[in-house]
Amino acid sequence: MTASITVEETPLVLYALRRADDALILGHRLSEWCGHAPMMEEDMALANMGLDLIGQARELYAYAARAEGRGNDEDTLAYLRDVRQYRNLLLVEQPNGDFARTILRQFLYSAFADPYWRAMMDCSDETLAAIAAKSEKESAYHLRHSAEWVLRLGDGTDESHRRAQEALDALFPFTGELFQVDEAERSLIADGRIVDPENLRAGFERTVSAVLEEATLTPPQGSWMQKGGRIGHHSEHLGHILSDLQYLQRSMPGAKW
Repeated sequence: MTASITVEETPLVLYALRRADDALILGHRLSEWCGHAPMMEEDMALANMGLDLIGQARELYAYAARAEGRGNDEDTLAYLRDVRQYRNLLLVEQPNGDFARTILRQFLYSAFADPYWRAMMDCSDETLAAIAAKSEKESAYHLRHSAEWVLRLGDGTDESHRRAQEALDALFPFTGELFQVDEAERSLIADGRIVDPENLRAGFERTVSAVLEEATLTPPQGSWMQKGGRIGHHSEHLGHILSDLQYLQRSMPGAKW
């Protein structure tokens, strides 16, 4: 069994790992729907969105490996870190649940990711700007697709509305972490290498509010938000995901994507 690696988490490496982990874990979650979605077209749509996210993860892991410069690559960073070394948002590791919960999770993530990557296209880091240019095209579709489904579910039957509202109630408290930054990221923001997510909060809230209002859904009251994923404090769900993701690499060292 292959042992876990260690990573020198400079601010740039840590930043790239956080965004790569978001994409990898959410991409894996979407892949779990393959063959199980409510209709063939949606089976293909969820699988393609998962592939988009995996592609984003690969580019970000590769950049993190180059920035670290210690011999790691996209495979070792994706598959050979311990669970506490993963820095993804708690939102993306939440279970798929029913179709409504998967759609609400995707909508909330994409409502942030789309404007975030669009803003990152103008950052001073040429590699991150190039990754952002590709990712924004994909996240724009992810947002449009998930928003359309939120409208259908929320303003559909009594049953679909109930399930969508329950999903929103469960997942909305994870959205505060989307805007969380620490000293490592503040240093990159000050250098112009990344954007400050706080500047995107108002746009995120407008997008979410407009879709939820049309869908006749109500966000939960209160300001308390979940956090911890960015510093490696995860729910029990991530361990189960990694047991699937890491099995091949740890059992057959050197296996490639």
